[in-house]
Amino acid sequence: MIQHKQSNLTLNHKSALKLSLIISLLFVFFMFIGFIFGGKEVHLHKVSIINVIIQYVSNLLVLFLLYEFCFWVFRKKWGHHKRLFLALLGTIGVAIVLSPVFSEITHLFSPSLENDLHNRIIVIGLIKNLVLSFVVYLSTLSFVVVIHNQQTLLENQRLLAENIRSRYEALKNQLNPHFLFNSLNTLDGLIGFDDEKAHDYLQNLSSIFRYTIQNKEITTLKEELCFVESYANLMKIRYGDNFKIQYAIDEKYNNFNIMPISLQLLIENAIKHNVINDKTPLTIYIETTQNNTIKVSNTIQPKINTEAGEGVGLANLVERYRLLFNMEVTITQNDVFAVEIPLINKI
Repeated sequence: MIQHKQSNLTLNHKSALKLSLIISLLFVFFMFIGFIFGGKEVHLHKVSIINVIIQYVSNLLVLFLLYEFCFWVFRKKWGHHKRLFLALLGTIGVAIVLSPVFSEITHLFSPSLENDLHNRIIVIGLIKNLVLSFVVYLSTLSFVVVIHNQQTLLENQRLLAENIRSRYEALKNQLNPHFLFNSLNTLDGLIGFDDEKAHDYLQNLSSIFRYTIQNKEITTLKEELCFVESYANLMKIRYGDNFKIQYAIDEKYNNFNIMPISLQLLIENAIKHNVINDKTPLTIYIETTQNNTIKVSNTIQPKINTEAGEGVGLANLVERYRLLFNMEVTITQNDVFAVEIPLINKI
């Protein structure tokens, strides 16, 4: 079964390093472009490869420390406004403290710089680090919003999945007593009248309930068809020759997967909504298709008064496939009502 993946976005060291690498690279690139096309005071020959490397490494370290601090603040279980204030104030403070340190390191590797130019580099470094602090603060806010939205989406999907499963279990529990009551009445009529048929009926009934009480969320098509055949045998005893199922199953799909009770729900739905008598027998067609689906169809012969139902069977099936497997159950209705269920090759 396809599981919902957890978000890869987290406020951890790895995320801090990735963001620092990207932003520092962009910052140095634009700074280098500025040197080429910008000021007259700083000429291109004075911007050596070592200067570029120093700037990149210093920006990388500053960004990483800023992100580490900002992430640490937002991981705390403080109030929202308190975290916003401390993150902003803290990043500015860290930028101010680190600025003279990295300016001196830059000067250490560039001792030929004049004093006035060195002082300007200190001021420029401070401004640059303050800009970096705001970049870190705003990007962290965006990061936090994205993580929160993803967590909310995952939680909603989890709750929806639990709701679908609960409705599925409720559907089975609702089906079993009603179906058992009718089946026992039929069995009571067969005992003493046709004991052999009663024995076969009981065997099929046992197979059906053994299948429905399993807790698997997925089964093979072969197992599902065996269950359908047991169910169909009971319906044939009830309706006689007026009820038929015709199969056209490619054996290569036997080990493909399908949700349990999917086909039975469609057969039950057809029986519930269509007239079945000597004049209008009901034939249900179950066939695999080249699109890796299994199709259940029947000619529409509607009842005047349709049996009341909760209407959750087919809708539940559609939602379960969409939510758990991101696959669509196709429903078409003209003179023929048809439902195509995806067959899953790999879980």
